[in-house]
Amino acid sequence: MTSTRPRRSCLYMPASNPRALEKAKTLAADTIIFDLEDAVAPDAKEDARQQACAALKSGEYGNRELVVRINGMETPWFAQDLKQACVSQADAVLVPKILSAEDIIQITHFMEDSDARPHTKIWAMIEMPRAILNLAEIAALGPQKRLTTFVMGFNDLAKEMRADLDRSNFGSVMTQAVIAARAYDLNIIDSVYNDFNDPDGLERECLKAKKLGFDGKSLIHPAQIDTANQTFAPDAGALAEAQAIIAAFKDPINAGKGVIVVDGKMTEILHLRQAEQVVATAEAIDALQQ
Repeated sequence: MTSTRPRRSCLYMPASNPRALEKAKTLAADTIIFDLEDAVAPDAKEDARQQACAALKSGEYGNRELVVRINGMETPWFAQDLKQACVSQADAVLVPKILSAEDIIQITHFMEDSDARPHTKIWAMIEMPRAILNLAEIAALGPQKRLTTFVMGFNDLAKEMRADLDRSNFGSVMTQAVIAARAYDLNIIDSVYNDFNDPDGLERECLKAKKLGFDGKSLIHPAQIDTANQTFAPDAGALAEAQAIIAAFKDPINAGKGVIVVDGKMTEILHLRQAEQVVATAEAIDALQQ
C-alpha cells in the first residue's frame, strides 16, 4: 500500500480562504490538504466545503496530491464533508480525532454507501490518547480498508495529555506509530511545526522524523515547503550508494548471490530492497517536479 509517491511536504491550506486555494496551485508542496476543520470557523464551514470541492474539480493543481481534512465524526459537518470530498475526486480524506479501528470501519462503510471511487483513500489523524493505545489495531485495517496513511497531530495530543508541547514528550509515540504503520504497509506523516519563522527548528524536526522513518511532514505555511522537500528527499550520497548497490547486484558475477561486497561493505538482499526504494523515491520526485 505504501508507495514511492513523494509526500515530503503536506501543506494545510484553509479552504475558507480563496486566495490560499489559488496560491496553492503554484506551490512546490507534494500534497495540498484543503482544511475544513481547525482552520475554518463554524459559520464558514459550508462555504469552505463548497470551495474545496470546486478546487478539487478544477484540474488546476497539476500533479499535486489533493487531500481534504474533513470535520470529525462527532460534528454536524462530518457526513456532508466526507460525501462531497469523495464525489469531488479527492485523492484522500484526512479524518481527525480517530480513536479506534471501529472508526475506520464506519468511515469506510460510509464511503462505500456514498459510491466513493476506490481511488479515494483514508488518512487518519493520530492525535488522541485512545488512538495511541489502538495504533496496531487501526493500522491492521490498512490491507482490507481504504486506510493508507497516518498523520501525527501533536498539538491536540499534548492538549489531551495535559502535557507541554515538547517533542521530547512524544519520542516513544513517534516510534510506536512508525512501527505500526510499517507493520501494515502504511505511509506516515509527521506533525506540524508551529513556528514558521524558525527554519532551523523546522529542519531539526524534519531530520529527526526522517531518521525515525517518516515519509514527510505536515506544514502550516508555504515558507516551510523547501525545508521539508530538501530534508525528506534522498541526498546525493544516499542516492549514489543506492545506485552502486543495485548495479553490483545486477553484475553477472554476483548472479544468485544473497550477500556481496559493495565499496568494502557486506551487502545483503535487504540492502538491495532499501536501495531500490531510495532510487524509486528519487525518480518519483524528479517526475513530480517535471
